[in-house]
Amino acid sequence: MTELTRDQIDPLVHPLIEAAGGTVLTVAIDANSIGLVIAAPEISREAGSKLEHDLRTALAPLAGTRDIHVVFSQPRRAPDPRAVGGKAPPRPEPIKGVKHIVAVASGKGGVGKSTTSLNLAVALQTLGLTVGLLDVDIFGPSLPTLIGSNARPEAKDKVLQPIEAFGLQTMSIGFLLEADQPVVWRGPRVMGATQQMLKDVAWDDLDVLVVDMPPGTGDVQLTMVQQAPLSGAVIVSTPQDLALIDARKGIAMFEKVGVPILGLLENMSHFICPKCGETTDIYGEGGARKAAEDGNIPFLGALPLSLELRISADAGKPFVLDHPESPITEAYLSAAKAVAQRLALL
Repeated sequence: MTELTRDQIDPLVHPLIEAAGGTVLTVAIDANSIGLVIAAPEISREAGSKLEHDLRTALAPLAGTRDIHVVFSQPRRAPDPRAVGGKAPPRPEPIKGVKHIVAVASGKGGVGKSTTSLNLAVALQTLGLTVGLLDVDIFGPSLPTLIGSNARPEAKDKVLQPIEAFGLQTMSIGFLLEADQPVVWRGPRVMGATQQMLKDVAWDDLDVLVVDMPPGTGDVQLTMVQQAPLSGAVIVSTPQDLALIDARKGIAMFEKVGVPILGLLENMSHFICPKCGETTDIYGEGGARKAAEDGNIPFLGALPLSLELRISADAGKPFVLDHPESPITEAYLSAAKAVAQRLALL
């Protein structure tokens, strides 16, 4: 498979999109697909279909066996008083039973995003909110392990019933598959599964649905942008420059589609030796805090690299419930409070 870069794709797609009165919001490239998210507020259905056909034709020689996905998304902004009727561009339809959807993303794997998603969800619940947790990492679902459950969701009238765990309403593709069963799907099936778990689940009067996003900017992210009315995103990163590069890409993706960044959380900030108490900055010092300051983004706090946190995750017990007096729990609660305040829930 020939490696592709955005520099190869941009000259092919930009003239077509700009001629149709649109702009490119996101270009996602991986081994299996090329994804385009396009903002074109004035484009008609017929013109959109023609643009999609023209883009597929233009990209076909480069794509090879890759699937090509074209998603039209409208930036969420205040109504332009100069527009006819003063109406705002359309948004994704609300998800039944859900008031706010918060994406937890990293851009890069291995930074503790899934553990953060679970404990942030439990911390929000501790504040008195009704919370759900959706794991949309199709290829590497971790929620069944994190909550210690191998339950299978029941379907009523083709609607999945969420798995209850620690007071949370939860859903993951991992509940529908055997633990060692790999997911070998191409883009359309991945996008369909993501949409099903988002919309075909009986979410029950949730104040917040926390969505554990996969790393990268691929098919799942494109589907969430198109199908979910996101209230905001929480970005998780270590202080390491390598992780922050991808975190900034994730931030840019959400900002381009008008999703507010609720804050940046620094994970694995430092390691405290359990024997001597000495603090070691394994992944560097203060990188995420500085990135938040540079980007004018709220900084949600710093969490240490913790053996107890890892043990709780592997044991299927949320750390926030398992260690209520820990400073780590206090950090999760502080971050949850900041998110809830940004959503006007407190």
